[in-house]
Amino acid sequence: MHDDRIVTEDRIARALRDRLLPAVHGPTEPLRVSAWDAPGEPVPFADALAADFVPARVGGRWGTPWGTTWFRFDATVPRDWAGRRVEALVDLGFDAATPGFQAEGLAFTLAGVPIKGVQPRTTHVPVDTAPGRPVSFLVEAAANPDVGGDWTFVPTGMGDTATAPPGPLYSLRRAELAVWNPTVWELVQDVRVMTGLMRQLDVREPRRHDLLRSLERMLDRLDPDDVIGTAPDARSELTAALGRPAHPSAHRIVAVGHAHIDSAWLWPVRETIRKVARTVANVLHLMHDDPGFVFACPQAQHYQWMKDHYPSIFAELRKRVEAGQFVPVGGMWVESDTNMPGGEALARQFVTGKRFFIEELGVDPEEVWLPDSFGYSAALPQLVKLAGSRWFLSQKLSWNEVDRMPHHTFRWEGIDGTRIFTHFPPVETYNAELSGAELAHASRTYAEHGRGSLSLVPFGWGDGGGGPTREMLAAAARTADLEGSPRVTVASPREFFEAAQAEYPDAPVWRGELYLEMHRGTYTSQARTKQGNRRSEHLLREAELWCTTAAVAGRADYPYDALERIWKVVLLNQFHDILPGSSIAWVHREAEQAYERVEAELAAIIETAQLALVEPGAGEVTFNASPYPRAGLAALGGGRPARAGERAVEVRADGDGYLLDNGTIRVRVDIRGLVTSIVDAASGREAVRRGGSANRLQVHRDSPNRWDAWDVDEHYLRTVVDLLDVDRIAVVDRGVSISRSFGDSAVSQRITLCAGGPGAAGRTLEFETVVDWYESEKFLKACFELDVHAEQYASETQFGHVVRPTHRNTSWDAAKFETCVHRWVHVGETGYGAALVNDSTYGQDVSRTSGADPTTTTQVRLSLLRSPRFPDPVTDHGRHTFRYALVAGAGIADAVAAGYAANLPLRSVAGRGDVEPIVRVHNPAIVVESVKLAEDRSGEVVLRLYEAYGGRAGGRVEVASPIVRAMETDLLEREVPATGLVASDRTGFAVSLRPFQVLTVRLGLLR
Repeated sequence: MHDDRIVTEDRIARALRDRLLPAVHGPTEPLRVSAWDAPGEPVPFADALAADFVPARVGGRWGTPWGTTWFRFDATVPRDWAGRRVEALVDLGFDAATPGFQAEGLAFTLAGVPIKGVQPRTTHVPVDTAPGRPVSFLVEAAANPDVGGDWTFVPTGMGDTATAPPGPLYSLRRAELAVWNPTVWELVQDVRVMTGLMRQLDVREPRRHDLLRSLERMLDRLDPDDVIGTAPDARSELTAALGRPAHPSAHRIVAVGHAHIDSAWLWPVRETIRKVARTVANVLHLMHDDPGFVFACPQAQHYQWMKDHYPSIFAELRKRVEAGQFVPVGGMWVESDTNMPGGEALARQFVTGKRFFIEELGVDPEEVWLPDSFGYSAALPQLVKLAGSRWFLSQKLSWNEVDRMPHHTFRWEGIDGTRIFTHFPPVETYNAELSGAELAHASRTYAEHGRGSLSLVPFGWGDGGGGPTREMLAAAARTADLEGSPRVTVASPREFFEAAQAEYPDAPVWRGELYLEMHRGTYTSQARTKQGNRRSEHLLREAELWCTTAAVAGRADYPYDALERIWKVVLLNQFHDILPGSSIAWVHREAEQAYERVEAELAAIIETAQLALVEPGAGEVTFNASPYPRAGLAALGGGRPARAGERAVEVRADGDGYLLDNGTIRVRVDIRGLVTSIVDAASGREAVRRGGSANRLQVHRDSPNRWDAWDVDEHYLRTVVDLLDVDRIAVVDRGVSISRSFGDSAVSQRITLCAGGPGAAGRTLEFETVVDWYESEKFLKACFELDVHAEQYASETQFGHVVRPTHRNTSWDAAKFETCVHRWVHVGETGYGAALVNDSTYGQDVSRTSGADPTTTTQVRLSLLRSPRFPDPVTDHGRHTFRYALVAGAGIADAVAAGYAANLPLRSVAGRGDVEPIVRVHNPAIVVESVKLAEDRSGEVVLRLYEAYGGRAGGRVEVASPIVRAMETDLLEREVPATGLVASDRTGFAVSLRPFQVLTVRLGLLR
C-alpha cells in the first residue's frame, strides 16, 4: 500500500506538469516583436510610443541592469478562434521561483492605458478583440537585477547604476497569442488544492486516501492525447471529494488579498512607483473578473504615486474603493520603521496618511497594517488610538530567533496603558498563496485554539511579484468549505477584526515593546541616513514653532505647502528599509541628498520666520526651540564662555593625564584619552567604575549569520579590540583632543567640559567624535563603564521612555543585547544616576558588570558605525561626526532636558528686541513636542504635549495670544472628549496628564 501510494502521487505530479499545465493554453500564434531601449531613466508612455522600434525576436537578449526596454507586440487573432478566450503570453525571461526580484513589465494599450502587469506568476495579457482583427500592445519592461542573488549576500555592484556591470541580463522567452482553455485550467486548480491538502494529512487518515483515489480515478479518465476533450469527464471524478464539507470545528481563515511592496529596498524609489502600478493594474484586472475579490493596500504614499503618475489606474482604483473591493488599510504614509522615528514624526505618519485616505478616497482606516517592520515601539498603541484606529496587525515577530510569541490574538498595552486589539497571522507569512501547506500551518500554529477560532491570511506575491493571482482566488473558492482544510473566506480586514474581537473580547494582554529578536543592526547601519532623519525631525520642529509664532503675531504667512511637502519627504525616508539602513547604495545616496535639500530649505524657512519676529537694528537675538530653558547647556559641541554665576573650565596636566575642573565636577582623562574619573566636587561621588573608563572606543568583528545590514548576532561580543593607541593628544579649550588610527580608518575626538554651575549643565561632559571609516564587517562602539548599581535602564522612545532590564535572567531578557534609544539613555540607583545623550545615534547595549569591589556596576555603550557588505558593500565608508554627552548625577528629568538640548541648537539672528514665547508650561514634566497651525489651514494653533517623566503631571499652559476656544483633539485634530484638558480661559489652559499621556490641544486665538 505504501509503495502504491507513492507511485500514484508521482503519477499525479507528472500529469500535472507534463499534461495539464501545457494544455491550459493552446493553440498558439506567434507575436511579432519589436523593441526600443530607453536611454537612462524611465520615460513616459508618450515618449516610448513615438520612439523608433526595431525588430526583435524570442530568444533575443535585452535589458542592461536597471535599464528599461519597451517591447511592442503585434498579431492578428485567427478567425477560427471565434468564441474562445484569447490571451497574449509574454515571458521576459522570468524565474518563477522568485517573483518580485527580477524583470517586470507593465502592458499598455496603444492609447496609453495600463492593462496589467507581466510578472513571473502572471504572464498573460488579456486580448479584447474579435477574430481576424489586429492585436497590438506595448510592454514597459524593467531590467531589475536580482541584487540578492541566491541570498548568500556576496557583495555586489548591482545596487547602483554607477557600479552595475554592462550587458543585458535577460532573454525574451515567449511572445505568442494563445487560446485559454478554462476547463483545463479549473482542473489544474482542483488538482493543486487536492494534492496540497492531501500532503498535509496523516497517512492514517481516511480523508487522505479519499483524495488520493479520487485523483487516481481522474487520471484514468484523462486521455493524454486529448486533454482538452476529456478534461470535463476527468473533473467529474473530483466533484464528490471537493464537495465534502469541513468539520464544524475547523479553523476559520479570513483571506485578504495583499501585495507587500517595500517603498525602497533592493531597488530605488523610482522603481517602487512602477512596481505599485504593475501590481495595482493586476489587482484591478482580477476585480473585473471576480466581484468577490477583496484587496487590502496600505501606504498612502503608494496611492499618491498612482494619482501623480498613473491617473487612469488611480481613477479605477477609486471606483473599486467605493465598491468595497480595494481597501485602504494602515492609515500611515508608509509602512514605517517604528523604533527610530521621533514621537512627532510617528504621529505625522498617521496624520499625513489618514488625511490622504479621508480626503482622496473617503475612507478612514481603522487597522494599522505593519507586517514587516523590525519590531514595534511601546509608544505605538497610544498613537494608534489617538489616530482613530482600533486594531493592529503584524507578522514580523514570527521571525524571532529564540522566543516565540505566546499569542496570535491579544491586546497590546503601550507605555501609557493604552490597549489595542492585535493579531499576528499564524500563517507566518505576508506573501501567502493559499497553498495546502500554508493553510495547515495557520491552523496548527494558531495559539488561541479553544478561545478563538479565527485568523487572517494575507495572500499575494509582494515586492513587484504581481500581488494575488487567479490561481490563489481559485484556491480560496475550493477551500471555503472543504473537509480536512480550514474554512477560507475572502473578506476585508475590518470584517476579520470585528469578528475576532467579538469572539475573543477578553484576549490576553502583552505589555511593552514588541521587540524583534533579530535585525538589531538596523539601529546602526547607514549612519548618514539616520543622522539625516534625526536632524530633519528637529529642524521641522523649529520651523513649525517659529513659523507659527510669526503667523500668530501677524508678521509672516505660514508656509503650509512647503512644510507639508518636506514632511512627506521625511516620512517616506522613514520606511522600514530606508531608515533602518537595509537598502541598496542607490536608495541611501538619494536619501542623503534628500536630507541635504531638506536641511537647506528648513534652515531658510527658520531664518525667515525668526527675522520676521525681531526688530531691525544692531544686536543679536537668540532663539531656543527646546522646551526647557538653557540654564547652562548649549547644544552639543556648541561651546561658549562661562556666564555670570558659572565657573569657567580649568584644564591642566595631571601626572599621566589631564584634569578638567569646572568647580562642579572634576574629570580625569588619562594619556590614552580615556575618561577614568568623574567626581562630584561637593559630594565626592565617583561616576566611573573603579578601574574602568568612559569614552573607550571598541571595534568588534561583525559577521552576521544571515542578513548583513540587518543583523548583529550575539557572537560579535566575543571578539573586541579596545582602541587605546594614541597618535596625538593635546589640550584644547575646555578639554582635550585625541587622534587615533586603526585598520584602514582614523578617529579624532574632543572631550570638553561645560561651564560649572547649578543644574545638569555643570555636570555635563561632551564628546565630539569624528571617524574616517573604511572598515568591512566591523562594529564600532563607545563604551562608558559607570559606577551605578542599576537593575534596569530607561531609554527614550516616542513621547516617553521604555524600561528594560540590565540582567539576562530569562531568554527574553538575554535576547535584548542590542536595543534602540532616541536622544538619551539613563541608568540609576536610588539617589544617583547618569544619562548618556546623543544627537544622532540609535543603537545601544546596556549590561551589568563587576567592579573592582564586590559590587555590580553598569556598562552603557553607544553603537556608532557598522560596515556590512550587503546590500551596500561600502556601507558608511567616509567621514562621520557624532556628538554625545555624559550627564553625571542625572535623574530622568535631567536626561529629558539634556536630550532636547543636544538636538536643538540655540540660534541667533541679527536684530533687537525680545521674542515672546507663544506658549509657556509651568511643569517641566509636561513637554510641548509640537507647535503648529492646523492641518485644515484654518489658522488655528495646534499644540502636542506629553508627560515625559512617567508619572502624573498637572499644570498650566499659558498662551501669548488671547484664547477664543480650546478643545482636545485626536492626532487628526478632530475634537474628542477631554481626558487631559481640564479648563481654559483667555490666557491659557490647565491640563492633568497620566504617565506618558499624549495630548493634542487645538486653540482658536484672537488675532
